[in-house]
Amino acid sequence: MTHQLLLRFDSFDPSAFDADAEARGQAGLTLLQMWREGTGAHWALFSVNDTDKAKSWLSKETGLGHPPSASHMLETV
Repeated sequence: MTHQLLLRFDSFDPSAFDADAEARGQAGLTLLQMWREGTGAHWALFSVNDTDKAKSWLSKETGLGHPPSASHMLETV
Protein backbone atom coordinates (compact mmCIF):
# COMPACT_ATOMS: atom_id res chain seq x y z
CA MET A 1 0.00 0.00 0.00
CA THR A 2 1.12 3.50 -0.76
CA HIS A 3 0.46 6.44 1.53
CA GLN A 4 0.06 10.04 0.47
CA LEU A 5 -0.54 13.24 2.38
CA LEU A 6 -2.79 15.95 0.96
CA LEU A 7 -2.41 19.38 2.56
CA ARG A 8 -4.41 22.56 2.06
CA PHE A 9 -2.90 25.95 2.84
CA ASP A 10 -5.40 28.83 3.03
CA SER A 11 -2.50 31.22 3.41
CA PHE A 12 0.55 30.23 1.38
CA ASP A 13 4.06 31.68 1.67
CA PRO A 14 6.29 30.18 -1.05
CA SER A 15 9.49 31.23 0.74
CA ALA A 16 8.45 29.55 4.00
CA PHE A 17 7.31 26.46 2.09
CA ASP A 18 10.68 26.21 0.32
CA ALA A 19 12.57 26.78 3.57
CA ASP A 20 10.78 23.78 5.11
CA ALA A 21 11.78 21.39 2.31
CA GLU A 22 14.60 19.78 4.27
CA ALA A 23 12.38 19.11 7.30
CA ARG A 24 9.73 17.56 5.05
CA GLY A 25 12.36 15.39 3.41
CA GLN A 26 13.60 14.19 6.80
CA ALA A 27 9.99 13.31 7.63
CA GLY A 28 9.85 11.07 4.55
CA LEU A 29 7.67 13.42 2.50
CA THR A 30 8.24 14.01 -1.22
CA LEU A 31 6.23 16.66 -3.04
CA LEU A 32 4.37 15.12 -5.98
CA GLN A 33 2.06 17.91 -7.07
CA MET A 34 0.90 21.38 -6.07
CA TRP A 35 -2.26 23.19 -7.13
CA ARG A 36 -3.53 26.73 -6.63
CA GLU A 37 -7.23 27.18 -6.03
CA GLY A 38 -9.06 30.23 -7.40
CA THR A 39 -9.36 31.61 -3.87
CA GLY A 40 -5.57 31.68 -3.49
CA ALA A 41 -5.44 28.55 -1.36
CA HIS A 42 -2.79 25.99 -2.27
CA TRP A 43 -3.01 22.19 -2.16
CA ALA A 44 0.09 20.01 -1.94
CA LEU A 45 0.24 16.25 -2.47
CA PHE A 46 3.15 14.33 -0.97
CA SER A 47 4.21 10.72 -1.12
CA VAL A 48 4.79 9.37 2.38
CA ASN A 49 7.68 7.00 3.06
CA ASP A 50 7.08 6.78 6.83
CA THR A 51 3.61 7.58 8.19
CA ASP A 52 4.83 7.98 11.78
CA LYS A 53 7.46 10.54 10.77
CA ALA A 54 4.94 12.35 8.57
CA LYS A 55 2.42 12.55 11.42
CA SER A 56 5.15 13.78 13.76
CA TRP A 57 6.15 16.50 11.25
CA LEU A 58 2.50 17.56 10.92
CA SER A 59 2.15 17.74 14.70
CA LYS A 60 5.33 19.84 14.92
CA GLU A 61 4.01 22.25 12.27
CA THR A 62 0.84 22.64 14.32
CA GLY A 63 2.87 23.35 17.45
CA LEU A 64 4.94 25.98 15.63
CA GLY A 65 1.76 27.84 14.68
CA HIS A 66 1.91 27.50 10.91
CA PRO A 67 0.13 24.26 10.10
CA PRO A 68 -1.79 23.60 6.91
CA SER A 69 -5.48 24.47 7.19
CA ALA A 70 -6.41 20.86 6.35
CA SER A 71 -4.58 17.57 6.10
CA HIS A 72 -5.62 14.18 4.81
CA MET A 73 -3.52 11.00 5.10
CA LEU A 74 -4.55 8.85 2.13
CA GLU A 75 -3.88 5.23 1.26
CA THR A 76 -4.10 3.65 -2.17
CA VAL A 77 -6.44 0.67 -2.47
